[in-house]
Amino acid sequence: MDDAVSEEEFLAGYDPRSFGPIAVTVDVVTLTIRDDVLDVLLVQRGVPPYEGQWALPGGFVRAEADAEDLDQAAIRELAEETGEHPGRIHLEQLASYGAPGRDPRMRVISVAYLVFAPELPEPRAGSDARAAAWVPVASLGLAEGGGQRPGTARKLAFDHARILADGLERARAKLEYTPLASAFVGEEFTISELRAVYETVWGERLHAGNFHRKVLSVPGFVEGTGEHTETGGPKGGPRARLYRRGDARLLHPALLRPGHEDAVR
Repeated sequence: MDDAVSEEEFLAGYDPRSFGPIAVTVDVVTLTIRDDVLDVLLVQRGVPPYEGQWALPGGFVRAEADAEDLDQAAIRELAEETGEHPGRIHLEQLASYGAPGRDPRMRVISVAYLVFAPELPEPRAGSDARAAAWVPVASLGLAEGGGQRPGTARKLAFDHARILADGLERARAKLEYTPLASAFVGEEFTISELRAVYETVWGERLHAGNFHRKVLSVPGFVEGTGEHTETGGPKGGPRARLYRRGDARLLHPALLRPGHEDAVR
């Protein structure tokens, strides 16, 4: 006699309560450049745990069947804090975080996302937050190992200092070997504007002439539009050429950070 159970019979008798409860959240590291400063979007928590502390935008993935996938949950959380559906952004999964005790409520696995955007509106706090703000990354005192330096005024909740540090390192690395710096500028841009992105994200001054030469030597990184800026630079001079992103997916040769072999400097 065949005692095999069909998949339908197995699922009909399956009891998910046989396993301990685990929740899934998304947390979003959203980076942009405002007034030549690298900023991250943070919210001030209005409810426990960590009430009053600052955190990355995020929340629980909706559990209803077919409600949303992880990418949709990340975009929803970002939209809730910016007040509108984000426009031109780069969104990618950063990493997963599941250490026991990272959330005092229950066992929570977080899938973190990294977002690059050239411009986003002033944030507004969602329903469970007191405030939302663009905060300079440099003001958060990120330390090696994922914590914050003693005396940092704006403390981050949960393990969000580590998540932010990981996101920042991912952004810095991806600028070396991908064209994602163009995600921080408009559809058309100058080489000087592109250099400003690298300098802001890397926290390093770059030699203007060497950078210009390196960018134009990378096949497919940028392509000229045939247009120029309407005016010269702040000190006058000729109008700058405008470029748009090319079709390259990877930069070869890479634009390495200062301190690396063959770095741009």
